[in-house]
Amino acid sequence: MKLQKLLKNLHPIVPYSGEDPEITSIENDNRKVQKGSLFICIKGYTVDGHDFATSAVKNGAAAILAEKLLDLDVPVVVVNDTMRAMAVLADAFYGQPTKSLHLIGITGTNGKTTTSHLIEKIFADAGTKTGLIGTMYTKIADQTIETKNTTPESLTLQKTFKQMVDSGVSTAVMEVSSHALDLGRVHGCDYDVAVFTNLTQDHLDYHQTMDEYKRAKSLLFAQLGNTFDLNKPKFACLNADDAATEMYSRSTAAHVVTYGIDQKADIQAKNIQMTPKGTTFDLEIKNVSYPIKMQLIGKFSVYNVLASITASLVSGLGIEQIIQSIESVEGVSGRFELVNAGQDFTVIVDYAHTPDSLENVLKTIQHFAEKKVFVIVGCGGDRDRTKRPLMAQIACRFATDPILTSDNPRSEDPLAILKDMEAGVKGENYQVIPDRRTAIFTAVNQASPGDVILIAGKGHETYQIIGKEVHDFDDRLVAREAIKGR
Repeated sequence: MKLQKLLKNLHPIVPYSGEDPEITSIENDNRKVQKGSLFICIKGYTVDGHDFATSAVKNGAAAILAEKLLDLDVPVVVVNDTMRAMAVLADAFYGQPTKSLHLIGITGTNGKTTTSHLIEKIFADAGTKTGLIGTMYTKIADQTIETKNTTPESLTLQKTFKQMVDSGVSTAVMEVSSHALDLGRVHGCDYDVAVFTNLTQDHLDYHQTMDEYKRAKSLLFAQLGNTFDLNKPKFACLNADDAATEMYSRSTAAHVVTYGIDQKADIQAKNIQMTPKGTTFDLEIKNVSYPIKMQLIGKFSVYNVLASITASLVSGLGIEQIIQSIESVEGVSGRFELVNAGQDFTVIVDYAHTPDSLENVLKTIQHFAEKKVFVIVGCGGDRDRTKRPLMAQIACRFATDPILTSDNPRSEDPLAILKDMEAGVKGENYQVIPDRRTAIFTAVNQASPGDVILIAGKGHETYQIIGKEVHDFDDRLVAREAIKGR
């Protein structure tokens, strides 16, 4: 695509009438620049892309998009906000791929990953070729790719959507983080269905206040658009039991469909019964009841299933097909995942890393725990410090044997993180074991028949970040090793 044709997609006030080279790719990493690339200078938290423009030109960049004039031998286009411009140009360069997809976005503090996987499975079981973008990985039809962020930046995102379209994908499901919404990473995404799971404390290191965190998530529903199209209707699927739903309902012009357990909703679960092997409930839709018997455990799992059912129904799938898929799901990696190595006690690995999610998982365990409940829990470094004492309080309140340990300390001193956690539980009974491996081995060695061990916080992750180093670490493998070593 010619540079001038590409730039026509930007604000008409942006002046450019210079050279018109052929643009073969768009990059914001100078190391990926090739001959013909448009290099976009992005100001990040630690580095400024403008400092790498010269290197990009040496690597073959045909033009530069920047926020200030640069003395270079290729065209330099100046805009006020390169991050915003990147989203527009990426969407245009890749041919507005989301217009060719049925796109479902899921936001909320907890449950995004499980809900996205459930929806993707429902559509795949119905014979649809699917795509998935989220915390664990990106899936394009049958290809799986590792990801760094829950929601990639706009350039990567639009390129991924283009790959999905080229691979014959018709339905894409993605997790949408509050960071991505606030930073405009999803600008240009033509969502058809937006799902809200819940809102509890998280990411206050970035958003500062719960009101700002709540506002950021409302953008997904506001960005569904302001028109009504019978051929391409827009839906907001909202959790009727969460107080934030009132604001999100007012934030969107799309059709609102609610789901819930405690409050009246369009799609509701009643008569919930839980066992260590699964959960049953009655699904009520328009005064018609459908019995559900699923292998997933816990009230939080019921919410995830309700959200998935709602999104699938408004997308036009049949209820019988949806129920059949839900009942066949054995679980999602790192979400209430059982570790079985022949032991006579229960070991569960879960991604719970917020106060609300940790409480939900521990409350679920109380439904079937026969004796002691161990919980191994830490808090990530360089993240929201205010939730640390809350995590410790919940561990001590809902477990008989809490063990405070390290999560991903990153650049922080692990002992300082643990002190923040301990500040909320002075006088309580707990153990502090900074080394996570030792903490897991300790719980396994102390467990007796009938006890339950919850290893919380990292779930599917296969690494631990200490300082700037990334170490191999999988809670599930360490737990299995500890069990076999007894």
